[in-house]
Amino acid sequence: MRIPARFNGPPGTGNGGWSAGVLATAAGADQVTLRLPPPLETDLEIKDGSVYAEGRLIAELGTGDPGPGVAPVRWETAVAASREYPGFTAHPFPTCFVCGPERAEGDGLRIFPGRLPDGRTAAPWTAPDEVSVPLVWAALDCPGGWAAIREDRAFVLGRIAVAVDALPVPGDHYVITGAVAHVTGRKAVVDSAIHDSAGRRLAVARATWIQV
Repeated sequence: MRIPARFNGPPGTGNGGWSAGVLATAAGADQVTLRLPPPLETDLEIKDGSVYAEGRLIAELGTGDPGPGVAPVRWETAVAASREYPGFTAHPFPTCFVCGPERAEGDGLRIFPGRLPDGRTAAPWTAPDEVSVPLVWAALDCPGGWAAIREDRAFVLGRIAVAVDALPVPGDHYVITGAVAHVTGRKAVVDSAIHDSAGRRLAVARATWIQV
């Protein structure tokens, strides 16, 4: 198993949500704890509930609480919030597969979560032609993280647990919301959710992000 270079987060390493989704799908897990940044284009081995690359422990797989999710907002509200996406002016990893503004249409997901007055984030998302469980994990990843990220505080994913009720339909519109559950020291626990245009929930996640 390898993480293709396309699915990067920070330069040279895998996007946390997508990488975790691939590993969880392969192992039948619903929670992934990242111990090291997932390497790109490197052979990964799953053994006894852990993931290794060249002898290094990369991740641990198991079960976890995907959290309560985050209430949806209207598509128009998410579109308006997205116009003020903080990553347009200050992004720690602007080529991120999920939320990087430097990724081209059809290459990255280009999910741009803006902040709502109540502190939540919201982003509109049109599902791409190819959808998968790992793609849902990726889409849930950054909108939660941006609820904690500030211009002077960069975070990376440490742990994520996901529950997927249904896959998105290619070409359909969805709203992704995120919120901070609590912050302790350098750790932020965040929730996120994907809802369709009728307000039906597709997936939720609870993640722990680590300030770097």
